[in-house]
Amino acid sequence: MKLEKLLTEIDYTLLYGDFNIEVSQIDYDSRKVINHSLFVCIVGSNVDGHDFIDSVIDRGAKVIVVEREVSYHEGITYIKVKNSRIALALLSSAFFDHPSRKMTVIGITGTKGKTTTSYMLESILTKAHKKVGIIGTIGSIINGVYHETKNTTPESFELQRLMHEMIECGCEYCVMEVSSQGLMLHRVTGVDFDYGIFTNLSPDHIGKNEHRDFAHYMSCKKMLFQMCKVGIFNKDDEHYTDMIDNAQCQILTYSIHHDSHLQGYDIHLSKGDGTLGVIFKTQGLIKDTFETNIPGEFSVYNSLVAIMICQQLSIDVPYIKQALKQVRVPGRVEIIPVQQSYTVIIDYAHNALSFDSILSTISAYHPHKLICVYGAGGKRDKKRRYDVGEVVAKYHAYSILTADNPRGENVHDICLDIVEGINRIGGDYIIIEDRKEALHYALSLAQKDDVILCLGKGHETYQIIDNNEPLPFSEKEIIKEYFNI
Repeated sequence: MKLEKLLTEIDYTLLYGDFNIEVSQIDYDSRKVINHSLFVCIVGSNVDGHDFIDSVIDRGAKVIVVEREVSYHEGITYIKVKNSRIALALLSSAFFDHPSRKMTVIGITGTKGKTTTSYMLESILTKAHKKVGIIGTIGSIINGVYHETKNTTPESFELQRLMHEMIECGCEYCVMEVSSQGLMLHRVTGVDFDYGIFTNLSPDHIGKNEHRDFAHYMSCKKMLFQMCKVGIFNKDDEHYTDMIDNAQCQILTYSIHHDSHLQGYDIHLSKGDGTLGVIFKTQGLIKDTFETNIPGEFSVYNSLVAIMICQQLSIDVPYIKQALKQVRVPGRVEIIPVQQSYTVIIDYAHNALSFDSILSTISAYHPHKLICVYGAGGKRDKKRRYDVGEVVAKYHAYSILTADNPRGENVHDICLDIVEGINRIGGDYIIIEDRKEALHYALSLAQKDDVILCLGKGHETYQIIDNNEPLPFSEKEIIKEYFNI
């Protein structure tokens, strides 16, 4: 693409060189530069792209985008911008011919519920014979085909490339998890959001190289609602009024406890052999009864979002009802259909807050016995280990302690740290260091109406044993192999 066309929507200064040049690709990683690349110098927390200008020119870069004055090379074009991350995002959008303008884009932000809500939406839209793509924590899915991604919200060039691929595959909808980091680092700048969704907010991602405090975390989340046309907000969240402040979009609300555009009520927990779910009614924009096979009140909130978006998109209610009843989210309170009289669930919970959330959710179904298979990550804060052990003991669950991602730490030592937390309250436990053996033990131990919670790995298909390359490991496949399914 001609450089001049790429720069159409960007504020810039031409420092040196000319516009009469073809750009083959856009890069911000010096190792990926090829002949006729445009290289954007990103100033990161540890690395400054300006330090690699000489090396990318040696690799064939012809255009350099900078934030400050640099020395010039003959035959190279230098463009100065105020913010190179914003420039990267806008350049990437232009390079792929603005794919977000060619489909309906739905952005979901919040501390919890983003992944589940996105899969609910994808399930409904697919059921309604629509072509849809997802971008999020678990990866991206384009028309049912999985692609691995590094971040919840990928860097802007990868994000625009994925959306371009969706257009090439005929997608009408893009459902995207929008992280606070993605907003703070301008990865979604230039994305034309039709809908923005706020799920909930609690302290998270606060610390070095993330957010300096909760106020900053919230302010980044709010950026989505200055970019979208319609904002859909959880009215029950304690930060609802803060989140709608300065929103530059139409505001719609959903709730269980307050009057709203769509309200869920008359909520009943449902269970059968090996299954747990929720049945609820709605009033407002849609008056009907819905059921989902994802347990807990939080799944009602996620369902309300999906119902509301699909109502806005004029999706027929029968498609919504069918999809919600069948949807499965990889590694997010995912019930594995083992055709037993007990229930097996895998979940990505890996800290005290998420442990407490799922244990309180499942306890509400009054299982005969709650069996938890879990460990803790190596080379991480030890306090997290004590806390998860204490949470499991609080719910009187039986702990089968095992490896998570030990990353070179001794698994037995990690388990003993968790035991210290269990002993604060008192509870039964066993240590089985090999996670596959621990899973087999749990499956052989469980009886009628028990629930086995496999916590920590979730959707992951690997284990990091000694800080080297991840080794293949899938809890779901181990469970299925155990039952020959």
